Amino acid sequence: MDFQQYKNLIPANFSDNSRVWIYQSNRRFSSQEATGVVSLLNQFVSVWKSHGDTVKGFANLFYEQFIVIIADESATTVGGCSTDSSVHIIKMIESKYGVSLFDRQLLAFEINEEIELLPLSQLKILVEDGIINENTLYFNNTIANKIELINDWIQPVKTSWLSGRLNFSSVVS
Repeated sequence: MDFQQYKNLIPANFSDNSRVWIYQSNRRFSSQEATGVVSLLNQFVSVWKSHGDTVKGFANLFYEQFIVIIADESATTVGGCSTDSSVHIIKMIESKYGVSLFDRQLLAFEINEEIELLPLSQLKILVEDGIINENTLYFNNTIANKIELINDWIQPVKTSWLSGRLNFSSVVS
């Protein structure tokens, strides 16, 4: 699977500083569920407001597992209430489809050309067992803006924040 194809879906006419939120599902959505999720996201973005002004927003489901919401704040700043409304739609999706979208203890990696969710608490063991190495692709859901989404969302573990928590030099090949 080409894990760089998502870049083609990001709106080119949004500022590089546009705010980004990524919500990772604890499982992939089925095709039918994905259609429903995208429909809910499109409905949300079409009416998204901040202090009465329309938010230039984008939302989509990537790889049937990651909800990405983008707000271009070059015209309208997204305030607390409008951020809360985006969280509300995410919680509605969680409830409707029986998924968890707020579990930050599950990390996503590309392993054998598939997205695998692995528990943060098990990372050292996964490195020792050779399941994860410094070149394993990691989905960094902590990114904050469009340029980071393009350049740093999917990156080798060695260039991510995880590199400081893991010791690859002690792993015997």
